Amino acid sequence: MSIACAPGKIILFGEHAVVYGRPALAVPVTQLQATAEVQESPVAGIWVEAPDISLHSELTCLPAGHALRTVIESVFRTLNLPAPPPLRIRVTATIPVASGLGSGAAVSVAIIRALCSFLGQSLSDEQVNALAYNAEKLYHGTPSGIDNTVITYGRPVYFVRGQPIETFRTARAFTLLIGDTGIPAPTRESVGDVRKLWEADRRQWEAVFDAVGEIVRAARDAIESGHIPALGPLMNANHALLQAMTVSGPELDRLVLAARQAGALGAKLSGGGRGGNMIALVTPERAESVAAALRSAGAKNTIITTIQENP
Repeated sequence: MSIACAPGKIILFGEHAVVYGRPALAVPVTQLQATAEVQESPVAGIWVEAPDISLHSELTCLPAGHALRTVIESVFRTLNLPAPPPLRIRVTATIPVASGLGSGAAVSVAIIRALCSFLGQSLSDEQVNALAYNAEKLYHGTPSGIDNTVITYGRPVYFVRGQPIETFRTARAFTLLIGDTGIPAPTRESVGDVRKLWEADRRQWEAVFDAVGEIVRAARDAIESGHIPALGPLMNANHALLQAMTVSGPELDRLVLAARQAGALGAKLSGGGRGGNMIALVTPERAESVAAALRSAGAKNTIITTIQENP
């Protein structure tokens, strides 16, 4: 048996504007994992099991556009393996689905790496990233590429679409609190709606995306210099711009406000919006009390995660 894991991810700054060429910052969330196990199958065929979504099927019985089928078949094509041996592929995850935590990309990366390991083959990080990105298109339509990138590399990433990947220095550790609305985040829908706004008035929305880009660059400077408290106001400003893009929602806004009122240094939605998660910058001492405030305000789950120093 070969086993591979991949972390979740959270976007710190820049979602949606990243689709239009502005930078974004994202970090892996190692407390959350997708795991893929590959072993020989006693019966013919490629059998796929994903108990979290009640899936048990032979690969060719899945619809042609199914994300799991697509990523598995793409590995076989890349490895030039037209007749793979009988296999059993089992996928599990502790990453909530459709919540902006990168569940789809993490599953793809775990499957790709577990398959390659079992078959005695190797792919570069760049190749893994490209295959995972192709699968992301099935989940999100026009994805930014940030999910598959930060999950493939497992490091904090400064990402500009179409440009070489940059990791960024973390001069001081900092604590984030993730609050889950419990509402699936319809990323494809929110990305499409922002595109409609942009197409209707490109000058206006290019200016909004420029403002987001400036926030992202300032946030990277703050992280690299260790000036962590500066991230709080930047989060608040980024959230306001996401509200203007119509991708927030009452549940997210309620949690963001509750976090700020409970002593968070700043808070914003993270990911596609209209559901999914928000994040708050907190001191370690206030993390538990802010988490309690989020649960009182309706959060279905909270995760405290530390972004470690990475000089």
